[in-house]
Amino acid sequence: MTVLKTILTIVIIVVSIAVSIIILFQEGKQAGLGSISGQTSNNESYWNRNKKHSREGVLVRLTSVLVILFFVLAAVLNIGSF
Repeated sequence: MTVLKTILTIVIIVVSIAVSIIILFQEGKQAGLGSISGQTSNNESYWNRNKKHSREGVLVRLTSVLVILFFVLAAVLNIGSF
């Protein structure tokens, strides 16, 4: 049991470092204060429609997957500590 806990701890450390690096690679959202009042642009360009296939879209999806993996590993490690 301690071997599994050690392996999961190493994996969660690697995942947390990967999440930190991937978040730093992402571009900032330039909506600013306009997004608070509901002002959005209706820009239906080719870039906006195909954003999920771009580098930024891949980074967003990868971040989501790694964050979910991080929370699952944290829950498993927490359950194993009782």
